[in-house]
Amino acid sequence: MAVFIDLRRNEMARTIKSLPTPIQQGPLDAETLGKFIRSRRTQAGLGIHEAAAFCGIAVDTLTKIEKAKGDVKLSSILKVCNMLGVTLNVVPWEQ
Repeated sequence: MAVFIDLRRNEMARTIKSLPTPIQQGPLDAETLGKFIRSRRTQAGLGIHEAAAFCGIAVDTLTKIEKAKGDVKLSSILKVCNMLGVTLNVVPWEQ
């Protein structure tokens, strides 16, 4: 069974301003990851409501992730990254 989401629905014909991809400097923190996610969402032309529906999370949760405010489950963050195509890499360390 295929599920299709109409990503054009109900943003009242607002155009989404595409934000540039942030430059990573130093260790990744919540604020920087939020900027990467917001940038990817806007580059995909998705409003906050469409992206939240597409990712299967609440708008409030996506807002918290993008703004690095409040506590959010790691599983929600990883789901958003996966659905929007944001890749996180863990570099092995020497033992």
